[in-house]
Amino acid sequence: MSTTPQALYRDEGVVLRTQKLGEADRIVTVLTRRTGKVRAVAKGVRRTKSKFGARLEPFSHVDLQLYTGRNLDIVSQAESIRAYGPAVVGDYRAYTAGTAVLETADRLTAEEKEPSLRMFLLVIGALRTLAEGQKPAPLVLDAFLLRAMSVAGWEPALGDCARCGEAGPHRHFSVPAGGTVCPSCRPTGSAMPSPVTIELLEALLSGDWGRAEASLAINRREGSGLVAALLQWHLERGLRSLPLVDRA
Repeated sequence: MSTTPQALYRDEGVVLRTQKLGEADRIVTVLTRRTGKVRAVAKGVRRTKSKFGARLEPFSHVDLQLYTGRNLDIVSQAESIRAYGPAVVGDYRAYTAGTAVLETADRLTAEEKEPSLRMFLLVIGALRTLAEGQKPAPLVLDAFLLRAMSVAGWEPALGDCARCGEAGPHRHFSVPAGGTVCPSCRPTGSAMPSPVTIELLEALLSGDWGRAEASLAINRREGSGLVAALLQWHLERGLRSLPLVDRA
């Protein structure tokens, strides 16, 4: 009886989530640099003598060797590149923000094995910044969410009208329309956020951290609400982790 040889491949990735399988195994969901999102079985990693169980935890940046499986791939080797977990988990605000980063990346890469280098780099950058602890965790999260939506094709309009393209700035903001809207396109029920809040979102999207960190708490709260509403609209349901983010 002939068997088809399993293809062996290697890639680096960040562990997004894990789930138990049987008594000793675990399914790991990894966003990789070249392959995209991969779900793979890590055999025996829940045993105390496992060689690489601790390396396959959420927030871990790892170098993996895998075999292609019929339904799920199989992890045959895992080497740690950098474990962001200890630094992130030790800070509650960073941890809650980091959990939302991982869940968002998982949700926005719905198709498995569809390469998304930009999303991979965004996740690594966000986790590195959270682990370093030099920037406010809620701002890091909102910057990631804005840029992740942009990578997914949902970049919000923060200057010109989201519907007709008329040059802005515009005072009204419509989540269903995808951002700021001109008076002619303004749907009923549009919000009217502070212009300073829209400037904060522009700074986060463009990476202008000097302007972002100079923002006031009232504008950060309002901006976070707009970002969360946009993300929930596009995903059609909210993230479980987002309401738990510590924005105090």
